[in-house]
Amino acid sequence: MFRGKTLCQTWIRSAFAFTAPQKQLQRSWLIDEQLLNRSRASIAQTQQHLFRGMATGGETKAQSPKHVNRLAASKSPYLLQHAHNPVDWYPWCEEAFERARTENKLIFLSVGYSTCHWCHVMEHESFEDADTAAVMNKHFVNIKVDREERPDIDKVYMQFLLMSKGSGGWPMSVWLTPDLAPLAAGTYFPPKARYGMPSFTMVLESIAKKWQTDRTSLKKAGSTLMEAMRTNQNAGTDGEAAFEPGSADAKLAEALTVHKQRFDQEHAGFGREPKFPEVPRLNFLFHAYLVSKDVDVLDMVLQTLDHIGRGGINDHIFGGFARYATTRDWHNVHFEKMLYDQGQLMAAYANAYKLTRSKEFLGYADRIYEYLIKDLRHPAGGFYAGEDADSLPTHEDTVKVEGAFYAWTWDEVKKAFEAQQARFNDVSPARVFEIYCFHYGMKPAGNVPPGSDPHGHLTGKNILIVRGSEEDTCSNFNMEMAQLSPLLETANDILHKVRDQRPRPHLDTKIICGWNGLVLSGLSKLANCGTDKRDAYLATAKQLVEFLRTHLYDGEQKLLLRSCYGAGVQDNTLEQNPTRIEGFLDDYAFLVKGLLDYYKASLDMSALHWAKELQVTQDKLFWDEKNGAYFFSQQNAPNVIVRLKEDHDGAEPCGNSVAARNLTLLSHYFDEGTYLKRAAKLLNYFADVSPFGHALPEMLSALLLHENGLDLVAVVGPDSPDTKRFVEIVRKFYVPGMLIVHCDPQHPDDACNQRLQQKFKMVNGKTTVYICHDRVCRMPVTDPAQLEENLMANFFKERI
Repeated sequence: MFRGKTLCQTWIRSAFAFTAPQKQLQRSWLIDEQLLNRSRASIAQTQQHLFRGMATGGETKAQSPKHVNRLAASKSPYLLQHAHNPVDWYPWCEEAFERARTENKLIFLSVGYSTCHWCHVMEHESFEDADTAAVMNKHFVNIKVDREERPDIDKVYMQFLLMSKGSGGWPMSVWLTPDLAPLAAGTYFPPKARYGMPSFTMVLESIAKKWQTDRTSLKKAGSTLMEAMRTNQNAGTDGEAAFEPGSADAKLAEALTVHKQRFDQEHAGFGREPKFPEVPRLNFLFHAYLVSKDVDVLDMVLQTLDHIGRGGINDHIFGGFARYATTRDWHNVHFEKMLYDQGQLMAAYANAYKLTRSKEFLGYADRIYEYLIKDLRHPAGGFYAGEDADSLPTHEDTVKVEGAFYAWTWDEVKKAFEAQQARFNDVSPARVFEIYCFHYGMKPAGNVPPGSDPHGHLTGKNILIVRGSEEDTCSNFNMEMAQLSPLLETANDILHKVRDQRPRPHLDTKIICGWNGLVLSGLSKLANCGTDKRDAYLATAKQLVEFLRTHLYDGEQKLLLRSCYGAGVQDNTLEQNPTRIEGFLDDYAFLVKGLLDYYKASLDMSALHWAKELQVTQDKLFWDEKNGAYFFSQQNAPNVIVRLKEDHDGAEPCGNSVAARNLTLLSHYFDEGTYLKRAAKLLNYFADVSPFGHALPEMLSALLLHENGLDLVAVVGPDSPDTKRFVEIVRKFYVPGMLIVHCDPQHPDDACNQRLQQKFKMVNGKTTVYICHDRVCRMPVTDPAQLEENLMANFFKERI
C-alpha cells in the first residue's frame, strides 16, 4: 500500500486516509514506524546501484579519537556514537538554543537512534567527514537527539516532515529557526549528488544562503504547516462522528473487510514488502475472532504468526525477532532486534497458544524469553532497548556490515557440525548437515536473493528459513519427529556457541520505561500459559516490576522517568540521565497495561494499586480536559512547540489506544464510573478516523470492550490450594476483557471492589467461581473440571 521513491523526497499518502475531516489533519497520514521506514526499505530494493557506490557502510572499529564534542557527556548510546565527530554537536539543551538566538543562526537537528543502520551510514559519510563538518559548523548550530530518549521532540518534527514531504524515516534531518520552528526537513542525504538526490553539503549551503538572502519566504513555508499542526491538535471532538450504541459492531465489520482485502494469502501478513509484525493488528484480530466467531479471521492471525515464526525474521539459532522483513516471504530482514517487538510478540504467541494449545507457538514465546534473559537484561531486572543490525564480520575487521552476526555460509555450518560430531551420538555430521540444510533452506552459494541485498553484504550467505514443516523434513529423511526435534535443537545449540564467538552487534543499553511495560505484559501472559516454567516467568516479571519502581519512578512526586542507562548484561552499572527526562504518555499507558496483566498473573494487589496511582498521574499530566484524549507530552514542556495526540497504532500501539483499554479495566476493578466516562470521551475524540479499525486496531479492541462489556471471573474462597487451582485454570484461556477478582471471605477489607466482595459468596463452603459478562452472571461453579469445560467451549479453537 505504501511505496517510496527516495528517502529524501517522496509523497506517500494512505489509500484509506482521505475520508478524515479537515480538522484532523494529522489523521490524513498514517504516522507509524512502518510507514516511516517503507521509503527506506524501498530504496534498498529499487535503487541498489545507488548504495553499491557508497562506502561499505557502518561504523569503524574504535580508534583514538581526533575530536571530542559535547555529546561525550551524554548517557544516550546514540549520542555517544557521535561524541567524536568533528561536528560541533550539542544535545537538545538551552545552551544550543541561546547560541542560535545570539548568533541568529539556524539550527540543524539530526534525530536517530543507536541501532539505526541508515543513521550509521550518514554518520560515516557526512558527520565523520571534516569538510562536511566545517560547513555544518560554519552555518548552523548542530543538535543531536536520540528519538528513543526524547520521543516528544522526534514526533513533533517527524510530523512536520510527513506533512511537508509525504514520507519520513531516520536519520531525520530538520532545519529550525532559533525559536525552534521548522523550516525544511528530510531524512538521509548522500555525500554526493546521485540520481536526483542532492548532496548533503548542497542542501546545507542552499538553506544557509536562503536564510541570509530570503529569510521571509523560508519562514513562511514552515509557519503554514506549523499553524496547521497547532490547529489540528487544538480541535475538539466531531459531534457527528461520535460513537453511538452499536458503533463497535459496524466498525468491526468495516475493519475485517479491510484486513481481509489486505491479507497476503500466500505469505500471510498484510500488504507487500517490507513487512512488519504489526502486533497491535494481530491483537485486534484475536479479539475480533472471539467476537465474530469468523474462523477466517483467526486463520489470518495464526498464519501470520506461523510465517513470522518460520521466516528469516525469527532467529532460529537462539530466539528473538528482527524488526522487519525486506521481502514479502519474511526471508531477508533488517536484523536489528528491538525490545518493543520482543515484548509484544511474546504476548501474541502466548495468546496464540492459549487459543490453540499449539506447542509451536509456545516455543516461539519461550525462545523470546530466553533471548531477553541472556542478551537484553540488566542484572537488576530491567531490559535494554535493543541490538544493532550491523556488526564486524570478524574481530580483525574494522568496518561493520548488516547481518554479519546472523548469516551463515555453507562451509561454516558444515565445519561446526564436524567439530562437534560427538554431540550427535550415532548420527554422522554429514547426515545432520544434510537434514539441517534441507530444513532451513540453506544453499551452497547462499540463499539470499541478490535483489534484496543491495550492499552485497549477504553474498554467499544463508538466512535460515523453514519453507516446509517438521513433518516435511521427517518425511524426506524417513525419520520420526522424536528424532528430528532433538537433532535440530543440538545443531542450533552448536551454532549458537559458534556465533557467540563472533563480534556482537552494538547493544543499546538504554532502559526505556514504556518498552519495559510491554515486556511486563508479555512475561505475564506467558506465565499464564500454565507451563512448567511459570515460576521462572513470573519471577522475572516480579523483578522487572521492582526494577521499574526502584529506578524509573519518583515515589515522592509519583512520576515516571523515561529511561535509565546500564553498561551491559553482566555489568551492574546503572545511571540516570544528568538532565531529568520524565515519562511520556506511552510510558504511563504501557506500564499501567503491564501492571494490569501482571496482577492477573500474580493476584498481587500492590500492582493493581500502583496501576491506579499511575493512571491518576497520567490523567493529571496528559489529559485534554476541553476536547478529550491524551497529549503525548506534558503541558508547558520546555522547548516542545506542539503537543501532539497520536492517532495510529504502528509497530507499537499508540498511548491513547492502550489507555482506552486501561481505563475500561480500571473502572471495573475499582468500581469507579469516572474511568469509564473518560474512556468514552477518549474514544469519541478519535471517532472520525477512517477506516477506524485499520488505523487504530488496538483502539477498536478497546471500543469493543467498552461497548460490549467485560468478562468477570470472581473466585470466592480463602487463599488455599483449591482457590489457586481455579485461578490457574482461568488464566490459561485467552479472554480479551477478562477481569480476575479474588474475593477472600477471610479478608474482606482487602478487596478493591467492595460491591463484588459483598455480592459473591461461597457455595456449600467450597471455593466457588462466578463467570459474568457485562454484569450478567452464569450459575456458580464449584468443580474445576466443569469450569475448564465451560471455558474450552467458549475460548478455545483446535487447529485443523
